[in-house]
Amino acid sequence: MAESAKFTVQEKMQRDASSKLDTIIVGAGLGGLGAAISILLAGHDVTVLEAASNIGEVGAGIQVLPNAARVLFSWGLKDKLEKFATKPQKCNFIGWKGNHLSEMDYHGYAAAAGGYPFWDFHRANLHKCLLDRAIELGAKLVTKAKVETYTVSPDGSSTTVFLADGRSMTTDLLIGADGINSKLREEFLGKSDPPELTGDLAYRLLLNTSEMLKDPELRPFVENPQVNYWVGPDKHAVNYVLKGGELFNMVLLVPDDIPLEAGNLLEGNIDEMRAHFDGWDPRIAKMLELSDSVLKWRLCIRPGLEPTWSHPSGSFTMLGDAVHATLPYLASGAGMALEDGGVLGLCLARLTDKSPASKQKALEVYEACRRERTENVVKRGTYNQWIYHLADGPEQEDRDEKFRQFGEKDEQWLSEESPVLPVSQETGEDPFPWRYHGVGRWLLTYDMLKDIDAKWAKATPLDSNIAPARASL
Repeated sequence: MAESAKFTVQEKMQRDASSKLDTIIVGAGLGGLGAAISILLAGHDVTVLEAASNIGEVGAGIQVLPNAARVLFSWGLKDKLEKFATKPQKCNFIGWKGNHLSEMDYHGYAAAAGGYPFWDFHRANLHKCLLDRAIELGAKLVTKAKVETYTVSPDGSSTTVFLADGRSMTTDLLIGADGINSKLREEFLGKSDPPELTGDLAYRLLLNTSEMLKDPELRPFVENPQVNYWVGPDKHAVNYVLKGGELFNMVLLVPDDIPLEAGNLLEGNIDEMRAHFDGWDPRIAKMLELSDSVLKWRLCIRPGLEPTWSHPSGSFTMLGDAVHATLPYLASGAGMALEDGGVLGLCLARLTDKSPASKQKALEVYEACRRERTENVVKRGTYNQWIYHLADGPEQEDRDEKFRQFGEKDEQWLSEESPVLPVSQETGEDPFPWRYHGVGRWLLTYDMLKDIDAKWAKATPLDSNIAPARASL
């Protein structure tokens, strides 16, 4: 591995045929491409299957926290990503009427978390950088490849995946990165398993900042990049600058009113969207007046998958939203998928042969590293749904007082000489989730290698009895 000033960049391992896995990843989203990069760096071969005719990314903005930046930097992406990144100075929480509640110094926390930054991206830019890196490392990409099912060989050494067009492919390891509506998850379970409704939906919109710059009240949002959260009864709003100040990303989180039969993504009604925020901070109304189209997304979650994410043979596993989709209220869904891919690749980097027992151990350690952490992220996202959306009253007043008190503690801690964010699994009571007294101590400080080292020595191969050859049996 080559040393950099603040982080270590993985170099691609060289392997001979005796230990080089042929792997297939289903899904070319952020998690699938991240896994491809990590597994390629581990010296294995990777084919990525994507059902769509083109590999791309929908959506608008995405926040990358220091733990996710650490993963991306380890893959050699810092310089490529930096030119697309907006670098917010801080994050603000604001009451629904416009009253300031608390703030978080991103620069101070970035330094305290090991020098890894808080960056914001347009999802398409982040996705393209991952795609280019995967191709550079040798990934084979296959589009129009809709997966229907898979089978595991009788001896457990391989998996065959079957596509909707009649093609089939056999691989040493199949990885389901096919998102919240994962087909492979249902095949693995042998039953229908839809994601859980949360009762919320998101309006996602992008504003051109040229009009905002003409308004004295809105201009500071563009000229002084920050992440802003407005919280109020039953809903909240988030916004931040993208693409060097050209675009302004807004996400409005409101009660779900999409008919069940209508699907999870619809064109939104502008007037309906604006009506949700009548009486809120007038600056929000001004921003929404600049919007002429909006998409409406139903928000679902996957709290966990019992008893395991992996087939007992060691020839199939899953990652990302397929196993732990979360509300976006901790800004960590994509970060968890990237960490999944990073940990999976580093576990597979330790293989010295291709035996089922070796693959079993790698997948056991992968899941041991990822399960509790990702489930905690899902839980905290759901907790944030409650605490952000409190109706005015005693609970809301107590929350706002905690914003103030923990804000004072935060300023005091960050003012210490060379503050370092301690690594701890404790979650504090700060309603500002990423700070020292919230989940920052375990969310922002995650070190993949240390986690794997701690769990590898304790791991024992999974039961080597061959499981049913058909995933659905």
